[in-house]
Amino acid sequence: MSLWTAFPHPGAYAFDAASTALGWTRLHQGDSEPLPADTSLLDAWALFHNGEFQKAAAAGLALGGAGLTLANKATCIYATYLEPFERLRLDLFLEVAARAEAQAQEDPQNANAWYWHAYALSRYSQGISVAKALAQGLGGKVKESLERTIRLEPKHAGAHIALGAFHAEVIDKVGALIGSMTYGVRKDVGLKLLQEALNLTPGAAIAMVEYANALLMLDGQQRLAEATRLYEQAATAAPLDAMEHLDADLARSELDG
Repeated sequence: MSLWTAFPHPGAYAFDAASTALGWTRLHQGDSEPLPADTSLLDAWALFHNGEFQKAAAAGLALGGAGLTLANKATCIYATYLEPFERLRLDLFLEVAARAEAQAQEDPQNANAWYWHAYALSRYSQGISVAKALAQGLGGKVKESLERTIRLEPKHAGAHIALGAFHAEVIDKVGALIGSMTYGVRKDVGLKLLQEALNLTPGAAIAMVEYANALLMLDGQQRLAEATRLYEQAATAAPLDAMEHLDADLARSELDG
């Protein structure tokens, strides 16, 4: 395996198993992942929260079981924010999608198996173009896995964000009428999902960024001021770990762009 690009803020976080466990509820308010009882898995999660994504993914794979969720999350976050090469990024998303699908089939009650399956397929779809992904039938798989995630874990903020963004992106690409008739998406449902994510994770940069993106996709310039306000709030959010730091970096890049 090639060496992954390093987290751009080295030394910013210094989690260990104990501090990871202590901060677990806040660190995982977005994905509702259960607190592990296994110290080795907590050690591996500490690597993730410190931004050592490749080490975290490898440790999760080596542990297996619940460690697969860590491997999937570490790989997806790395691929989303740090992998510079498009082909490698897409390959990583496909790798996670396949692994998470197998995990979900083996453990259908595992909400995050379904979530990371959907997340990886969604990011892959964005990479190849949403229109092409819809033509390949990937949209239905993403929507189904996210809806199942929410049925299993109604307070899963990440799934609300991803499903709300899915509604917005499909409408943006094919229009409200075709989106509703063919893919079952609606503007009001998408915005409601994103608002619920903000309610579940107040102050979360990624929830604000995705809500702002959806406003611009669905309503354009008439919601620009509101979207800009959300980007500004996200850019000044105080990150608790490496992933949240990357979320805030994304918000700043949206403002700069």
